[in-house]
Amino acid sequence: MQRKPGIAGVDEPPPAALYQAYAPMIFGYLRQHAPSREDAEDLLLEVFMAAFERGDLWALPEGERIAWLRQVTRYKLADHYRRANRRPTVTLDGAAEVISDDETLIPEQVALRHEEEDYLRAAVKRLAEHQQLILRLRFAEGMRSAQIAQALNKSEGAVRMALSRALNLLRTLYEER
Repeated sequence: MQRKPGIAGVDEPPPAALYQAYAPMIFGYLRQHAPSREDAEDLLLEVFMAAFERGDLWALPEGERIAWLRQVTRYKLADHYRRANRRPTVTLDGAAEVISDDETLIPEQVALRHEEEDYLRAAVKRLAEHQQLILRLRFAEGMRSAQIAQALNKSEGAVRMALSRALNLLRTLYEER
């Protein structure tokens, strides 16, 4: 039996072989269901990060391997839509109307804005060290939960829970004033 070009060979390590064998199929599915190509690419990476973390996926029979990958793909896609619904987005044109430079604000508005920013910084400093770190990685560095989990050697679920708790506590601290 001859191998098709592009299908993983015997000499390739299992992660590369797994990716080469199944990425096109999964990406096609994600491309049909994700809002943009970039989202589909991000989700594809999340699916294969989960597959690589599993470790023994390559040892499963092909049918079970495909079923597992499809199920994880559906879960990642559902998570993506859940996150998107919690965080509404605004078009660039809409954001331009909302955002204004300090120069166009009257001095009182500038002072109030700086006061709010100072109060927020003080509330963040009241959080535990690990909560500050997770918030910094997510919002200052722009990392996704999966990236933070990898950087901190934690599960993605643990990072999401810690992020949620940190935001809830920050909201409470901020509103206490």
